[in-house]
Amino acid sequence: MTTVAHARRTRLLAAAVALVGALAAWRALLPAWRVPTPTRANLPEERMQDFRDALYFPIREFLDGGNPYHPAVMFAHWPVRQNFNLYQPYHLLLHAPFALPGYRVGAVAFALASLVLLLALAVLAAGRLRPHVPLALGTAVVATLLLLSQVGKAQLYVGQVNPLIAVGAAGALLARDRHPRWAAVALALAWLKPQFGLPLALLLFARGSRRVALTGTAVAAVASLVVLAPLVVRDGVGSFLDAVAANLEHAGATAYGAVDSMTAQRVDVAAVVHRVTGWLPPGAEGLVLVGVLLVSAVLARRLDRAGAVEVADLLTCLAVVVCVVHQPGDVLIAVPSAAAVAALWWRGRDRWLGWALLAVAVPFAHLHFVGTAVRDVLGPRVDVTVDGVALVAAWVLVVVAARSART
Repeated sequence: MTTVAHARRTRLLAAAVALVGALAAWRALLPAWRVPTPTRANLPEERMQDFRDALYFPIREFLDGGNPYHPAVMFAHWPVRQNFNLYQPYHLLLHAPFALPGYRVGAVAFALASLVLLLALAVLAAGRLRPHVPLALGTAVVATLLLLSQVGKAQLYVGQVNPLIAVGAAGALLARDRHPRWAAVALALAWLKPQFGLPLALLLFARGSRRVALTGTAVAAVASLVVLAPLVVRDGVGSFLDAVAANLEHAGATAYGAVDSMTAQRVDVAAVVHRVTGWLPPGAEGLVLVGVLLVSAVLARRLDRAGAVEVADLLTCLAVVVCVVHQPGDVLIAVPSAAAVAALWWRGRDRWLGWALLAVAVPFAHLHFVGTAVRDVLGPRVDVTVDGVALVAAWVLVVVAARSART
């Protein structure tokens, strides 16, 4: 009877949490429904701005025979505020179904697809909690917390592609030993943004999953060639390389993306150090990329040998986020590994891991009213820096925990 009553209470709790999550999902989807059709007069519109600038109109430009990677082309032809960054070319085909209908229909469809991917990410996270929490309850709790958090809401509010990348990264880490073929496909999805795919592939290779790293990278490359070939043939190699150079130059000079910008929300080590200290040594970004990956690779291998795979996965995800250009929402890839480490911490209460988990939670808790309070009290520079400081600190804390791992 006690077991039956406990199961009933668990089901009721899961249903109650799921109801809260459903309400949060509805609120998160409303911006896609209410967003106006883009015009040059409403360029400052934030609702679905990533969908507008990084998906809908770049795909439209590609389908019309143009090169969306050239900033001047996009700004001349479409009502966009940001340039189309160097996403993998296969992105232009993978997400084409969302750019074929009218803008409102495409925006709502993409938001719904992103919601499904967030739920899939919650299932993956709950699976790593399964020895301690029933799958249904764990999924409901994680999904609801995601949809109530700043990171989760931002995916649907601005129309980011991070849910797909996060599912790909989590899938690559979870399946790399038992299902290497599926792990390779998942890694190929994480390659959608090279600043995710490159460090993740290198760390997987260093941790012994060489077949996954090489195959996943090859799948992404072949898929991209399908789109890249027509662009190069049509414009010529020289013109395409000029477009790539212009793209990099533009991205490096923007207030939201430059490493030395005091207003950018970048969370990588180089950008965070500059905003905190005002100091940026020559070649800082390259040094950070190499240094973070090298340290993380060595310690992740040590953690794998010690049987602390969960901590190694979290270290891998945090290293991906802090080693090269990233924004606060990119920490979404760490959700399943953070859930696994939370369960591990609950058993062992390692203080370094506990503080690391709290630091990882900072971007999720950085809600609008929190940001407003921080700006009012400490100023806008602190508001755009606090998430980066927290994530860099989380990586450092996991590194400290990893150094004490027994091999």
